[in-house]
Amino acid sequence: MAFLPFAEVFLALAAGLSNFISGLLPLYTRVRNVDTRYIIGFSAGAMLAVVFAEILPEIRVEANFPLLALGFFSFYLMEKLIMIHSCGEKECDSHAVGWVAVFGMSSDNIVDGAGIAAGYVLNPLTGVLITLAVILHEIPQGITTAILMAKGKFGRRKTFLALGAQAALYPIGAALAFLLPPELKTPLMAFVAGDFLYIAASDLLPEAHKRFNLQVVASVLLGAITFYAIEVLVKL
Repeated sequence: MAFLPFAEVFLALAAGLSNFISGLLPLYTRVRNVDTRYIIGFSAGAMLAVVFAEILPEIRVEANFPLLALGFFSFYLMEKLIMIHSCGEKECDSHAVGWVAVFGMSSDNIVDGAGIAAGYVLNPLTGVLITLAVILHEIPQGITTAILMAKGKFGRRKTFLALGAQAALYPIGAALAFLLPPELKTPLMAFVAGDFLYIAASDLLPEAHKRFNLQVVASVLLGAITFYAIEVLVKL
């Protein structure tokens, strides 16, 4: 019987743990009053850099473009149909709080976990960079989850349950990716790239720019430059 490789499991668990711990911050600190735009902007730049500099060169874009597009549009449809937190339409000035919103925000976690595992199989550096980008994305998501649960009048026990469920999706996704035959790892990464592009361009960037300033722009560029520099330095 084959066992999950240690590195992929560790990376997926690290991503899940970052989600859980960041969700505890609003419960025990005043972090809910902290402006997270710069973290969100940095994570958007990081995700885009990982996609363009690391994932796309690995997936043979011309052959796997349909899956890239499917990853992008499936999460677009899922986000709008489930009514999660990032609605940009003027008439949508409020969102369902509690379990529906939390489920919507968690919908990409299992794909991210699968992407971490598949990316590591294709190239260990790709897996590590995907993990770092996901962790940066999960910090504001965990905080938002706790705040949404509080607005929905849910107690700490149910908030812990929601955060734990979100965190568990990463190793579950990694396990599912491990079960795939090797020839499907590259198509899976194309789907993950589409997911990342949608999250960065249609979710994180608009959220970071709700109140525009040059520091937000700088944080996006810094995220992209930092992750590209890491890739270049590691490959030297």
